[in-house]
Amino acid sequence: MSFLEEIAKVKRLPEQYATMTTEEKRSRIREIKQQFGKRLYIPGHHYQRDEVIEFADAIGDSLQLAQLAQANREAEFIVFCGVHFMAETADMLTNGEQHVILPDLKAGCSMADMATIAQTEYAWGELQELLGDTILPLTYVNSTAAIKAFCGRNGGATVTSSNAKAMVEWAFTQKERILFLPDQHLGRNTAYDLGVPLEQMAVWDPIERRLDYEGNLDDLQVILWKGHCSVHEKFTVAQIEQLRKDSPETRIIVHPECTYEVVQAADENGSTHFIIETIKKAAPGTKWAVGTEMNLVNRLSQQYPEQEITSLNPIMCPCLTMNRIDLDHLLWSLEELEAGNLHFPIKVDPLTTEEANLALQRMLERA
Repeated sequence: MSFLEEIAKVKRLPEQYATMTTEEKRSRIREIKQQFGKRLYIPGHHYQRDEVIEFADAIGDSLQLAQLAQANREAEFIVFCGVHFMAETADMLTNGEQHVILPDLKAGCSMADMATIAQTEYAWGELQELLGDTILPLTYVNSTAAIKAFCGRNGGATVTSSNAKAMVEWAFTQKERILFLPDQHLGRNTAYDLGVPLEQMAVWDPIERRLDYEGNLDDLQVILWKGHCSVHEKFTVAQIEQLRKDSPETRIIVHPECTYEVVQAADENGSTHFIIETIKKAAPGTKWAVGTEMNLVNRLSQQYPEQEITSLNPIMCPCLTMNRIDLDHLLWSLEELEAGNLHFPIKVDPLTTEEANLALQRMLERA
């Protein structure tokens, strides 16, 4: 069953949660956590709501949390507070006796959904006909299990925003060209930092089913999938220019899922981990405008009050899908678990798991 088919069958949140107070919900979550003890493990992604992060046993990025779940052999139940592709990765890395649960099936990722396996297989056939066996596929971990499996069976690998440079460098030792899925901006920013000119990058449009490129095909090195993060595309050069006028002392740090123009205009760019560590090590009294998801920016502002930390986009909203898991859905999952029910389990089939793990393992061995 596809993710969209699963969504269509989702039950509505029971009305009882609307009548409970916040403290009653928090108390019940603590009670169930204590009852299950080490049998229950709750990973929470950096972008989750504070009310959910409060109950997380570990906080991190998607791959880090999946690896922590893999290392935790005592946990029978992994209630993943993130989005669908993260729970898939956790399921693929854990053993068959562990159960991964997503509290809200509507917690997806618009970027991951921009590359379906049917679109990718079609594109691959067209590109092979056009360019021959010269391409290695790489996919950002923010992709479906099916896309990871595609990369695995075609000799490719996954990448994270932290290790993208190392993995792109490795890919060029394998083939003349790379296909980078599904985020064109991370692919473009990474390749450019490694010395690939923009003129030697093309964009595959999965909707129009065409390669957008005006140069000589012999010069083409990077094929970027036309996908993006809906949050990070909201940061603009105009926002940076206005901030430079209003507060020239403010340092601007952005995620490489932002557009090329924004990354070039910022003072620094890097993964979520890089952003957190940079702010953590910054001198008291410094000012920072951060170009990433609002829940994380607000949390950094609370954790480091000795600095002035704001969002680069002052009217930015939290990621709608990342923000879906709340106290109600977390408690619903846990109460269902208490009653002996696996509520929204995430299970990837064995063949997809095997092929996707090839892509993951190639990355873990090298970066």
